Amino acid sequence: MLDHPFDPRRHRLRKRRAAAGPGFRDACFLQIRAAEDLLERLEAIHRPFARVFSLGGGLRLRKAFAGAAFALHADMMERGSDLALDPERLPIARQAFDLIVAPLALGWVNDLPGALVQLRLSLRPDGLFLATLFGPETLRELRVVLLEAEAEGTGGAALRVAPFPDLREAAGLLQRAGFALPAADREVTTVRYRDPWRLLQDLRAMGETAAFCGPVRPLRRQVVMRALQLYQERYAFPDGRVPATFELITLTGWAPHESQQKPLAPGSAKARLADALGVPEQSTGETAKPKA
Repeated sequence: MLDHPFDPRRHRLRKRRAAAGPGFRDACFLQIRAAEDLLERLEAIHRPFARVFSLGGGLRLRKAFAGAAFALHADMMERGSDLALDPERLPIARQAFDLIVAPLALGWVNDLPGALVQLRLSLRPDGLFLATLFGPETLRELRVVLLEAEAEGTGGAALRVAPFPDLREAAGLLQRAGFALPAADREVTTVRYRDPWRLLQDLRAMGETAAFCGPVRPLRRQVVMRALQLYQERYAFPDGRVPATFELITLTGWAPHESQQKPLAPGSAKARLADALGVPEQSTGETAKPKA
């Protein structure tokens, strides 16, 4: 795979075009769900955040952070007074914010580790970062039938659905970026559509169609129709509706601060596990030896 498979500018243009379309409000249910989930998580953290940066998230996050002393909102498309921005080149100063939230705004970033480093550096010490990414289960049905239909019709297949990091990879990216107390969790949801064509319409209406770099060979009509046929035959429920799987991975990380809880050093325990469990201690008979 290319080092830079995505075209972020193409993605921003598609998001802008989708936001101006009549179906955007109904189709962006995943973005709304991600934003509301992050707000629920914030409600469980009983501390104020005076300076807030919201990367995407729309009206719900704008209203939630309206009372912050300094809140900067940036969307992935040019619209009104919003910042049109590339997450890999953030125009914000170091230690500028106490809280950064990014619901589904980092999926088409080529250098995700680099973007996470920038976001971490933009946090004040003990500042919080919350983000939502699509996980690898997202659109797994569509990925399978597109690959099969294109290979069947043309003898080869191009990547049509973006690759997404899994849970372990996402948590590792936070750690690599220097976040303290990194954590990641996932939620998999299934959306029922009247037919596969309606799913494709939703993806276009929400601006989440593929935005790969360079010239992309368009799908032939017969390939698309074959893919939709395979989708219906393979995945349809008894009532004729079809499922579309979406996996949302939520990332949580803190800018390092001396007040944060630190893991205990190896060998620093003051009580034996065997004593705590009330069982006699047993030896495995194995001893780690240093290398000569």
